[in-house]
Amino acid sequence: MPVDDVLMDCEMHMEKAVEHLQHELRGLRTGRASPALVEDIRVDYYGSPTALKSIAQINVPEATQLMIKPFSPADMKAIEKAISDSKLGLTPHSDGRALYLKLPPLSQERRLQLVGQCKTHAEAAKIAIRNARRDANKILETEEKGGVLTEDEAKGGKEQVQELTKQYEGKTDEMIEKKKNEILQV
Repeated sequence: MPVDDVLMDCEMHMEKAVEHLQHELRGLRTGRASPALVEDIRVDYYGSPTALKSIAQINVPEATQLMIKPFSPADMKAIEKAISDSKLGLTPHSDGRALYLKLPPLSQERRLQLVGQCKTHAEAAKIAIRNARRDANKILETEEKGGVLTEDEAKGGKEQVQELTKQYEGKTDEMIEKKKNEILQV
């Protein structure tokens, strides 16, 4: 396998780790309401778990409130149950046509817990990035032992893999720092 193919494969895995981190961070609450807080909650929809965003419209009428309007009024109870069962700690209020979630202000203690969750997600992303590095380096070593690559090509490839690792870990750190600042803003 040529060095370029190994690098492309490695970069693809690292990019997926960063995208997953970005998706996880979208669901963490800052001081403002965001549809991302609830859109991936799984609702028991005719026996199969379905993402809330697939069966309801989610709006932000105020900075600290979410409005969830089911496409079918019959789904209201299932959506209400799914939100109550989720780890958000929010109680939905219904007016018969839509559900409203009022987001209370974050306490300093809760903000610090959310920052801790950010760090946990970041560490998981960095582990995935390092695993991609390890896998790429193993392939390069195997190709070198098999005589496909010269020693210099393998060494150069490993250096490029390390550069990719630094680049993607840097992206992860930037994302976490930005999210931390959003959460800690009062």
